[in-house]
Amino acid sequence: MRAAGCPLCDTAGGHIVFAGDKFRLIRAEEAGFPAFYRVVWNDHVAEFTDLGAADRALCMEAVAQVEALVRQRLKPHKVNLAALGNVVPHLHWHVVARFEWDSHFPAPVWAEARRPPDATGVAQVAEQLPGLDAALCEALGNGRGNCTAA
Repeated sequence: MRAAGCPLCDTAGGHIVFAGDKFRLIRAEEAGFPAFYRVVWNDHVAEFTDLGAADRALCMEAVAQVEALVRQRLKPHKVNLAALGNVVPHLHWHVVARFEWDSHFPAPVWAEARRPPDATGVAQVAEQLPGLDAALCEALGNGRGNCTAA
């Protein structure tokens, strides 16, 4: 089920890390936030409660697996989880690794920057992303789905 004009129906929404039957994991292109992931439900639904109980459990397990691996691999100060959908009313969860050096910390990534981006910190995290993406795909796919992590 797709909706014409929905950016998450019409495009991948970022670099696809994992593509499964029900959801995909993408790494978003968000300047200054290299470990900004989204778990995107493939069917166009606006709200979490639009899913049945089994699909809600599957979706939240995916979010939890992404958070756990981000924490394990990157050791961020905090991981932010959000499912706003105000601008793009297509069910997706943001999973964002936050570091004390990031330009917005401790404010939300959507707030005004508090300081210039830390190029060294961004580069150090970006260096780890290929391995993290591969681990995320393996965990989410469990032998199923398509891994597109490079």
